Amino acid sequence: MQNHQLLPHLYRTEYRKIIAVLARLFGFEHIQIAEDLTSDTFLLASETWANDKLPPNPTAWLYTVAKNKAKDYLKHNTVFEQKVSQHLRIETARAEELNIDLSEANINDSQLQMMFAICQPIIAVEAQIGLALRILCGFSIDEIADAFLSNKETINKRLFRAKEKLREQQVKIEFPDSKEINKRLEAVLITLYLLFNEGYYSVSSNTNLRKDLCLEAMRLTYLLVENRATDLPQVNALFSLMCFHASRFEARIDKNGEIIIYDEQDSNLWNDELISRGTHYLIRASKGDQLTRYHLEAAIAYWHTQKADSANKWENILQLYNKLLILEYSPMAALNRTYALAKAEGKKKAIIEAEKLTGHLYHSLLGYLYTDVDNDKALEHLQTALKMAKTSAEKTQIRKNIKKLN
Repeated sequence: MQNHQLLPHLYRTEYRKIIAVLARLFGFEHIQIAEDLTSDTFLLASETWANDKLPPNPTAWLYTVAKNKAKDYLKHNTVFEQKVSQHLRIETARAEELNIDLSEANINDSQLQMMFAICQPIIAVEAQIGLALRILCGFSIDEIADAFLSNKETINKRLFRAKEKLREQQVKIEFPDSKEINKRLEAVLITLYLLFNEGYYSVSSNTNLRKDLCLEAMRLTYLLVENRATDLPQVNALFSLMCFHASRFEARIDKNGEIIIYDEQDSNLWNDELISRGTHYLIRASKGDQLTRYHLEAAIAYWHTQKADSANKWENILQLYNKLLILEYSPMAALNRTYALAKAEGKKKAIIEAEKLTGHLYHSLLGYLYTDVDNDKALEHLQTALKMAKTSAEKTQIRKNIKKLN
């Protein structure tokens, strides 16, 4: 990895780890201190590493600086020592002896505790998810706004109110008991689902695929799978879903970094090990009688990893989408169902269903469906989709389809 790419990459992978440990140390009441110290660490890195002056181990350098900054703060901040330190589980007089543990095990524990501490029923679910994406996952305000189809001002206000509520209620950063886990788990899973999607689809930037976000979402989800208290069917289903999607990473992007549509992917590039892993966790998810959106989406993703000539592939996908829309309707699921309908029962029937939908992706779909049925209409819909497309990747793909028609 080139030097100019290293720090942004480390920010994505290490920021959330450092802040989880420091936030656990300072608590929600003083979480701004943890955020500031973590940000200052990366600011110092950007200044110190300029002109290619990289340390031998950049990650270890970040951890050491973060530890030292936390100790210096506790040691030298008089106001903090006089007014705040008594509320912490530390003695500032012995700050220089304080062991700020940035080991992998403590990072994992801190992130698990932070996930559940943030996902408190005393704040709205949207605020829980937004706060987790910001503090735990290192998302920018712009990225969170994109994830919620909102704007920066609304997100900033929402996160500020959420932090204030957590401070007022003196919420502790610790792992909840079994009853509390059930109340908060869905918000945790939604957060991880959004994190994976941000990397896989990258709506908020023009990067086609950000593997580091996807892999981080998978790592955090695996922490839940490995923890006895959260090793539940819906958690296994979500991890299975991620494995199936990740198995097609290499086939989704060409050598120029452009998206390859599903029909044109080289299935020989699909990762058999991840497909097997996804299948394993989907089987584990089948225990009990609970059926969630993650189960159905994982099953759909499973069929997408099967070869084109697999028996009843698209019929199975279509039926799974039917169940998913009944369980939890979403415009994207309806759009994808229409594509499956075209594959299973033909384009003409799918066009009737597609005409009921809206949005620029709707026009892209109709462009595909009308191709070779009515090419003039196909071209019209693709040109409309091009005007409405948000990312360069989408525009490139639509232009390719228009060129084929012409």
